[in-house]
Amino acid sequence: MTTQQRMTMDRLAARIASDIPRGAFVNLGIGQPTKVADHLPDEREVVLHTENGMLGMGPTATGDAVDPDLTNAGKVPVTEKAGAAYFHHADSFAMMRGGHIDVCVLGAYQVSERGDLANWHTGREGDIPAVGGAMDLAIGAKQVYVMMSLFSKSGESKLVPACTYPLTGLGCVNRVYTDVAVFETGPDGVRVLETFGTSLDELRDLLPVTLL
Repeated sequence: MTTQQRMTMDRLAARIASDIPRGAFVNLGIGQPTKVADHLPDEREVVLHTENGMLGMGPTATGDAVDPDLTNAGKVPVTEKAGAAYFHHADSFAMMRGGHIDVCVLGAYQVSERGDLANWHTGREGDIPAVGGAMDLAIGAKQVYVMMSLFSKSGESKLVPACTYPLTGLGCVNRVYTDVAVFETGPDGVRVLETFGTSLDELRDLLPVTLL
């Protein structure tokens, strides 16, 4: 386990990008996970899929490269790589549900120590639910990575013994990337892979889960 300075979301996106293998088909969830596209090196072939119907998505579009008809699922303008393909929304979801996505990167409200995911609704009255394709990716992707801040604005841990928010999927999360540490989750519990600006002992004091 290595220790370095606490991560910004941009640096965390670069950290996640470094773990995505060459040749992988990858879906990036709405919000912070879309930043990962901007940190994938051109020399490493990775095919980005977006659920609104595109394979071969490139980084975020800026300036004259912005095309209002070319966006990701979060309505963010993007670029296209050579050989990019477009298809019906139903075909896009068939790819997700059919096990054709190697890695997806999703945001989350909570992840349990066994890898349960809650990311579509807080359950609070007045909050707008936004499931999108998260449930399809949670059960269909071969590897599910979560990108999130470790603590909420009120200071509560988002890595929990059991999710209290409505569930997206059970036991689906393989790895959790946060601004404080990187974790692996699974049936045996939570393993710390890397820390940023803290120590394993400090994490044990801060988090309500047992760390392996």
